[in-house]
Amino acid sequence: MMTSTQMRAARALLGIDQRQLAELSGVSLPTIRRMETSDGNVRGNVDSLVKVVEALGRAGVDLIGDDVPSPEGGRGVRLRLRARRDPA
Repeated sequence: MMTSTQMRAARALLGIDQRQLAELSGVSLPTIRRMETSDGNVRGNVDSLVKVVEALGRAGVDLIGDDVPSPEGGRGVRLRLRARRDPA
């Protein structure tokens, strides 16, 4: 669903830290930290993962999966043009 690299990149695009992502998603800070240290795909409770993905989406980040067409392929993140720049 999402890699730890995508999660960190999404935060960077939004200019937020782990604590702010925890607040936006309703997931604890230790959980966010564990998710970001996952190797490859984020590991953890599915409910927590869904909350984080939804929070990133509300803040304006699109997660690009392996199956999404792109010129070079691969995973990534994209900040939508009308994204809120200050989600906090």
